[in-house]
Amino acid sequence: MMKHLYWLNDAEWERIAPWLPSGRRGAHRVDDRRVVSGIIHMLKTGARWRDCPAEYGPYTTIYNRFNRWSRQGVWEDVFYALTGSSGVVSTTAVDSTHVKAHRSASGGKGGTLPRLSDAHAADGRPRFMR
Repeated sequence: MMKHLYWLNDAEWERIAPWLPSGRRGAHRVDDRRVVSGIIHMLKTGARWRDCPAEYGPYTTIYNRFNRWSRQGVWEDVFYALTGSSGVVSTTAVDSTHVKAHRSASGGKGGTLPRLSDAHAADGRPRFMR
């Protein structure tokens, strides 16, 4: 099986590199170009982070860098630098939650029993003729 991996070319990297964080304290970072290429590949394919090809490095590195830079606003800065707009129109939430009920969830054995409404029960008078 042949993998179709995405790699940033020199022109793309030259446009993105100035906007990425640098000079941070801590452990020496792995190759940013490889990691950014891995992030773009994962976002293009829509696959799980765990399924990231090994050529980009450990999937935890790819995910952690994407997550950290998202919180810091790095991706918005890169997008603005490349397009001239923030790309954020508004915040939208899409929810596809649904609840499944078991076929017998409507009542116990024998079905549901008729109940008087609260108004009729409060009245206390019988509703039939003698």
